[in-house]
Amino acid sequence: MRLAAIDVGSNSLHMVVADVSADGRIVMVERVREMVRLGRRTFTTGRLPQGAMDLAVRTVRHFARLARARGVDRLGAVATSAVREARNGRAFVRRVRREAGVPLRVVSGIEEARLVFRAARHALGLEGGPHLLIDVGGGSVELVLTRDGRALSMQSLPLGAARLTERFFAHDPPTAGETARLERYLEREMAEMLATARRMGVQHAVGTSGTANTLVSLARAKRGEEAGRVHGGVATADEVGRLRRRLLALPATKRADLPGMDAKRVDLMPAAGLLVDVILSRTGAADLVACGWALREGLLLELAGLGRAFADGREQERRRSVEALAARFAGPNAHGRHVARLAVTLFDGTADALGLTPSARGLLEYAALLHDIGHAIDHDRHHRHSSYLVRNAELLQFEPTEVEIIAQVVRGHRKQVPKPSDRELQMLDGSSRRIVRALAVLLRVADALDRTHFGIVRDVRCRLTPSRLVITAETAGELELEVWAVARHLDLLARLLDRPVVLRPEEVARPARVRARANAR
Repeated sequence: MRLAAIDVGSNSLHMVVADVSADGRIVMVERVREMVRLGRRTFTTGRLPQGAMDLAVRTVRHFARLARARGVDRLGAVATSAVREARNGRAFVRRVRREAGVPLRVVSGIEEARLVFRAARHALGLEGGPHLLIDVGGGSVELVLTRDGRALSMQSLPLGAARLTERFFAHDPPTAGETARLERYLEREMAEMLATARRMGVQHAVGTSGTANTLVSLARAKRGEEAGRVHGGVATADEVGRLRRRLLALPATKRADLPGMDAKRVDLMPAAGLLVDVILSRTGAADLVACGWALREGLLLELAGLGRAFADGREQERRRSVEALAARFAGPNAHGRHVARLAVTLFDGTADALGLTPSARGLLEYAALLHDIGHAIDHDRHHRHSSYLVRNAELLQFEPTEVEIIAQVVRGHRKQVPKPSDRELQMLDGSSRRIVRALAVLLRVADALDRTHFGIVRDVRCRLTPSRLVITAETAGELELEVWAVARHLDLLARLLDRPVVLRPEEVARPARVRARANAR
């Protein structure tokens, strides 16, 4: 089923289009965003501006046409703070239905918080905790206290970045007096929630909005990290505090030049930075974690009847997101699945000697499932393309370091083995670098054992002794190509293990389908 969700926000309008399978796999097809500023002056005048309404209606009409062109089966649309508060909000809703053909549902603040929480839980799991979910919109901010994937309390407050900017900041950059008045106001309005969060010992704040994610992007750029997927990225509380001071000190022209800045949010970032810093400092949260999913994805999950991923378990959702990515670029992926089975067997036989922890087993399996998806782009450099796709896909419930490990293992499955001096490898800590090098070699061996893609090596057994590693390959046919392919990688594995590695074929009865393939050759 192909679904589309439209979020008519106070700052921007978003639409996501996704394919949802019967087993709950979600593949994003398209994301579009238009900065409309529907809430500009709405929170001081009480009315939606005519020009902004005209642009918003045209944007929704464009989104609806795009959804039809993409073959969407079902579309949902919601509007938030600016529309629900404006005196002419109902008239705007009628215009959208009449001129764009889209029924627009105006949600309450608590309903907005519920949809945001649903999306964040699906995307990050929100295990452990307690955590504080923060969605900074143009007109409101939604705050959700969570523990072990459950919402303990939800609150929606009229403290959005656009509203605060219009009400408190008359100068650019804001004066010290304006900043002090806003900070006192925020502390008073959020006092109860902040005190509760601090008393509960909130560990992390999770930001789901574009403004919160821009803060994480600014922090990463300041650290010298390359721009990449923001989802799962982290800015420490100290970094947010420094960003707040910098954003409040610079005029808009200079804020726009900051690496990592979203140019369309330049005017909103001083208020947003102050708001998030107040939340972090008053709750004691250690950092701000970026979540790429927000209200629109929550609506998408609602349309699909999903969103209870936590009840299914974090690992099931991780697997679903990997399977969805593999299916999108590799179809049935029989070779990837077979290589994954061989790879985890090799892992089980060598993990102790390689110093690998059980958590690395899953990363190897996922890398094996995804190692060939780059063939959809180009054959000769498919390992690089596979790595790029992994880094930029929406792999839900994976930490950024885990995604980077998978991407580097995928890239290292052919051509040059990752070297300690590689720039990408240097981005990881020492433990993660060792994991990448070991998993890349295991994946190379497993991939070579299915060189023909015919599944001739049905299974492997490992016997590790202090003097050597013996890999017994249960075969259903001639192993000439596989032996030739594996020979080039056994030395790499031997160096990691500091002992010789021997491959021993052991022929077993061939299943009919393998015999048919062999005869066809």
